[in-house]
Amino acid sequence: MPDRARHEDYDQPVGGWGSAKSLLQHATEQRAVSTVATLLKDHNKTGGYMCTSCAWAKPARPHVAEFCENGAKATFWDLTSHRTTPDFFARHTVSELLGWSDHDLENEGRLTHPMRYDVTSDTYVEVSWDEAFMQIGEKLRSYDPETVVFYASGRASLETSYMYQLLARIYGNNNLPDSSNMCHETTSVALPPSIGTPVGTVLLEDFEKTDCIFSFGQNVGTNSPRLLHSLQEARERDVPIVVFNPLREKGWEEFVNPQRPGQMLKNSPTLIATQYYQVRAGGDIAAMVGIAKTLLALDDDAKAAGGARVLDAAFIAEHTDGFPAFEAMVRETSWDEIRRESGLPQAALEAAAHTFAKARSVIAIYGMGLTQHRLGVDNVQTLVNLLLMRGQIGKPGAGICPVRGHSNVQGQRTVGIAEKADLVPLDRLAEQFGFQPPRKDGLNTVEACEAVVAGKIRAFIGLGGNFVRAIPERGLMEEKWRDLDLSVQIATKLNRTHLIVAKSTYLLPTLVRSEIDRQACGPQIVTIEDSTTCIHASRGKFEPAAEGLLSEPRIVAEIAKATLPANPRVPWDQWVGDYALVRDAIEQTFPDDFRDFNARLDTPGGFPRPVAARRREWATPNGKANFQRPKALCASFDDGADVDILRLITLRSNNQFNTTVYGNSDRLRGISGSRMIIMMNRDDRMRLGLAENGMARLVTAVEDGIHRAMGGFRVIDYDLPPGTCASYFPECNALIPLWHFAQDSKTPAAKSVPVRIHPD
Repeated sequence: MPDRARHEDYDQPVGGWGSAKSLLQHATEQRAVSTVATLLKDHNKTGGYMCTSCAWAKPARPHVAEFCENGAKATFWDLTSHRTTPDFFARHTVSELLGWSDHDLENEGRLTHPMRYDVTSDTYVEVSWDEAFMQIGEKLRSYDPETVVFYASGRASLETSYMYQLLARIYGNNNLPDSSNMCHETTSVALPPSIGTPVGTVLLEDFEKTDCIFSFGQNVGTNSPRLLHSLQEARERDVPIVVFNPLREKGWEEFVNPQRPGQMLKNSPTLIATQYYQVRAGGDIAAMVGIAKTLLALDDDAKAAGGARVLDAAFIAEHTDGFPAFEAMVRETSWDEIRRESGLPQAALEAAAHTFAKARSVIAIYGMGLTQHRLGVDNVQTLVNLLLMRGQIGKPGAGICPVRGHSNVQGQRTVGIAEKADLVPLDRLAEQFGFQPPRKDGLNTVEACEAVVAGKIRAFIGLGGNFVRAIPERGLMEEKWRDLDLSVQIATKLNRTHLIVAKSTYLLPTLVRSEIDRQACGPQIVTIEDSTTCIHASRGKFEPAAEGLLSEPRIVAEIAKATLPANPRVPWDQWVGDYALVRDAIEQTFPDDFRDFNARLDTPGGFPRPVAARRREWATPNGKANFQRPKALCASFDDGADVDILRLITLRSNNQFNTTVYGNSDRLRGISGSRMIIMMNRDDRMRLGLAENGMARLVTAVEDGIHRAMGGFRVIDYDLPPGTCASYFPECNALIPLWHFAQDSKTPAAKSVPVRIHPD
């Protein structure tokens, strides 16, 4: 509740004793203390299981504990002793459960039985697996295929994802939105025109060779804590780390490595960022143009003096196109414009540029702080432009490094979870499985939401996730969701999406990755792809939470068998009996990416998919890496003309992963007791007449006929740039209009939502 909210500056580093205490607390709360020993032995290690939390790379030579605080929490959450049984559902109506918090719903524990919503009692009732599949298949056969959506969250394995996309395409559509649409679809759209690949170019080994790291819009301490090992080692080599982020995040400031006893005993942190710039929300393009402007000036001076060039002129000439247009735009942009839009002084951007100019090998890291803006694609492409100016792609220790979220969200795209028909080898699928795949583009996440609102969708199949909670426009979406004829949710725990019921709703509980998956030929292996395109095997080590749980591949196969005509070339039962056969099929469909797939499963550190840009081969129409001219300096929907409109950043606490909330505290920001917090610049708060620690109401500052407002926020003073405020995802999704998305990629623009803030 808001009246329990507390904020005190957190004066400890990331990691250290704070992290150790948090792990003990969560292991105890979930009655999962016995899993700690296996965490040390098997977590993210060859022969063990891959984390279901973030997608950061797994090293070939793992640390003693190759897990972070959030990864351990995710494992405790998966392996909890708590259970959500049919008796629980008999005691609680859906209407009652809608009043529970996200944390309390999932904290009830693992789902144990397939359930079906009963409208008469307003409860979920147990249904047999056979009956559930029969009823789901009967309904799916009655629909026009284009009225059905097959959504995938980011944690399903490569094997499951491949089977799922095949189910959708044989059924008759490419309606395969996934959680990439909500986070890094911008990356997938931005990078191909620039460098010819939809993924990053950096491997984990590049961090050992780099001599400079830049980061934009990424919170390492919460979103990819294991990356801190590489950052710490880089700092010990005196590598400068330059950070652009509106909030000062503890993970970029100081780190105590729990695996270094001496550092733990002394509580003596490694200082991570050497330069930290709090760019205004939506101002990253302006900041990057300021850096580029300084690089051009330094290069001009070097040429005039007859010295070594700052720009890599040879690389630009041989490998790129479009530099003159970008250069002209940068030169024409005034420092007044840059300062106004970035919120940073000229001297700060010049200092960052000097650091960039001195480096031989630069890695550029970024996260959703770049992708989730109106001009998110321009954000990413402008960052690539900086690297191209100095030839910082396609050589050791350098490159572009998008940090992905969920543990296999990138891999799902690799094996066909994509709504765009041209991203999938449909001709090969047709030949391989003897059917005619649909050629029409399907629906991405925003388009699926638009279709639900318009009444054009009859059924939604959810392979994991908490879709209705994760998307924008929550009020309208919850209302229209109830008009669906069918909702099928493959899940491990109860969440709010399961309580926004369609006319027929099914909960199908499944195994988690760390559990033993026994099939006809014995315990199975699944695979995932990390942020650096490396493929890893994962073997479950724990007994399943309930005897009757089915694996995700089995559930997908049973839905397919109940829905589709028999096809002897699609051996669903054989695939379920032996996932190695699925991997053989994946290799046949994607031979370049998965050569010798089964033979390479246990490659230490995973085996990387080939990325041509790493070799300075550009798979673009003109065969070049292309400079892209940004459309504007401001990436936000708000143009900055009205000073009473603030740009709201929605963000995660260190006590959650995506929509999974482990608790109300946000230790690294010093916040506890509530998630209904609005963080504000002190001068903005006073100017708007808001009391410190008072209550506030947020109203979305758009004119489209829909009133979006939320009250009950506790106001706290926080170190933020003027004009920028911050609060938590997914609570604030109700404030984001469905049409506020990144141009070209349609990724929701959740990092600079225009809002007005009033006393409440």
